[in-house]
Amino acid sequence: MNGADAKKQPHDRKSTVKVGMISLGCAKNLVDGEVMLGHLEAGGIRVTSDAGEADVVVVNTCGFVTDAKAESIDSILEVVEAKKAGRVRRLVVSGCMAQAYAEELKKEIPEIDAFIGLDELESIASAVRGELEDHVPDQHGAVRLYDHANPRLLSTAGYAYLKVAEGCGNPCAFCHIPAMRGDFRSRRLGDLVAEAKRLEAAGVRELVLIAQDTTRYGEDLGIGHGLRTLVSALLDETELPWIRFLYAYPATLDEGLFELMAANDRFVSYLDIPLQHASRRVLKAMKRGGNAGSYADLIARARAVVPGIALRTTFIVGFPGEEDAEFEELMDFVEATRFDHLGVFSYSWQEENPGSELGDPVPDEIKAERRARVLELQQSVSMEKNRTLVGRTLPAMVVGPLAEMELLTEGRLMRQAPEIDGRLLINDGAAQPGSLIEAEITEAHPYDLVGRVVRVVREPATRSRMLPVLGSVR
Repeated sequence: MNGADAKKQPHDRKSTVKVGMISLGCAKNLVDGEVMLGHLEAGGIRVTSDAGEADVVVVNTCGFVTDAKAESIDSILEVVEAKKAGRVRRLVVSGCMAQAYAEELKKEIPEIDAFIGLDELESIASAVRGELEDHVPDQHGAVRLYDHANPRLLSTAGYAYLKVAEGCGNPCAFCHIPAMRGDFRSRRLGDLVAEAKRLEAAGVRELVLIAQDTTRYGEDLGIGHGLRTLVSALLDETELPWIRFLYAYPATLDEGLFELMAANDRFVSYLDIPLQHASRRVLKAMKRGGNAGSYADLIARARAVVPGIALRTTFIVGFPGEEDAEFEELMDFVEATRFDHLGVFSYSWQEENPGSELGDPVPDEIKAERRARVLELQQSVSMEKNRTLVGRTLPAMVVGPLAEMELLTEGRLMRQAPEIDGRLLINDGAAQPGSLIEAEITEAHPYDLVGRVVRVVREPATRSRMLPVLGSVR
């Protein structure tokens, strides 16, 4: 069906077209995808997680780093091939690449039928129907904020992300997200509480607060201690068992959040704080504050106030100016700090980056070697930390059958954030997905843990429909 044919289709609520979505990149992008799925359902368009029955595929792209762009392009081209083979009728591209590169994509991949920008999520039904054939999103940074009144179809089980703000005002030299997603702008507190209540009513047990700079929440609204105020409101006005936040920025982190964690078990004792590096010289080139000493002091204060707090960070290796001495300083910091979870990325030079003029002087093979060394070090740290958990009985959430081996059940401890940390593999006992349990840890591995169900603390609530996104169209 071409664009002209699509325009002739009646816009009733009995559409037989089925739409699938491939969502790539970060959790913030996934929330945008869920909002688009909600608008499709609200418009009477059927959505599916079965790649074999999707007539229209939406590729929700990521444009953060070169590898993410390549993955997005590969996914688009995969759908193009399915379209040529007659298995897919239409291809819609959304997300950051649609926002920033629609003109180029339109020229290079004419098989794309429509683009949806970050400010146009509610137009997804029109794109699916073929009504936006010649439309190209405004290529400037996004400006809108979506509120709780927008429909949303969850793609996650047991947990959900709550995007508390959009955009970013930080000048990091390695990141061009502000150019795509616009300036930092917070959602209203009451709006967020309303969405949290709706998610709780839908059966969500864990609420994960996210933004580009979550700890800056409320600053633009004049809310003092904004994130702490928001978390307090969520604790007071919902009964959600687990609430956590991701993407803390060191310069905007309110340390009063640690006291709130220590005082309330529902506010998960977990700190995700991407530090990016430990060398002052590299951090200065990145246009970030801090150094190994200030970061160590911050982490020591967190551990003093919240005993047992789980710490996650991410680092970038191979940034311009990182010589052997700066890298060894990073290694020393990782070894001394002993994070619970750690991710490492090789620097991805892009012309759009604010620091592109610094070039890309560190060879790729050196970046890969340094990344491997950090991960090897962290693997030994993680193994030691996980071994201390063997024999303990800890709160956990059941996710569902393990994708790789259905005889095992996947779960998560409170110290494990969804999608980015290790997992609890349950090999003894049963509980429904979404259940809160107590689990005895029986084995330790570098990233995952193995355990058994001791008892079910709370059965899952009745849930509204959940739709996993597609992995591919194969």
